[in-house]
Amino acid sequence: MSWNIVERKIGKAGNTKQRQKRQREWNKKYGDNWLIGYVIDSQFVSQEDALESIYYKSYELHFENNPNDLQELIHTAKLLENPHAKATGGVDLQVPIILDYLIRNDLKLLGNEVVDIGSFGEASHKISVRLSPLTIKVVLNPKMTLEKFWQDKKCLATWTD
Repeated sequence: MSWNIVERKIGKAGNTKQRQKRQREWNKKYGDNWLIGYVIDSQFVSQEDALESIYYKSYELHFENNPNDLQELIHTAKLLENPHAKATGGVDLQVPIILDYLIRNDLKLLGNEVVDIGSFGEASHKISVRLSPLTIKVVLNPKMTLEKFWQDKKCLATWTD
């Protein structure tokens, strides 16, 4: 029994309507035993588990290597927003991950401003771009951004008995 990759490079999640359409198609084709994830060290890892092992760890490593970014964020922001997710109805991963990092490290936002994480149109602050998944290096490969990994390496697997 194992997960078998049936589709690679499945692309961006899209908005709610697009996600639901794709999920209906996968249900018709594969039944209910499919899962989105990534191949890491030759093993299939669910997207949910990769949120911790890849997405969270990439931001954690960035903050460890760039403590000034963390301090600037803490002292500038009172609230974090993802302008792209807001504008498109897409999935917001970076804001919840950064907030989780702050909680786990007993840190709080002390600033007075709303800070965008990522950019869509014009970024609210310079830190917005530096903390974008388009800029953050993925923990597994410092030559690749988190966004590129998250989109390009995503795959669909089915469970086989």
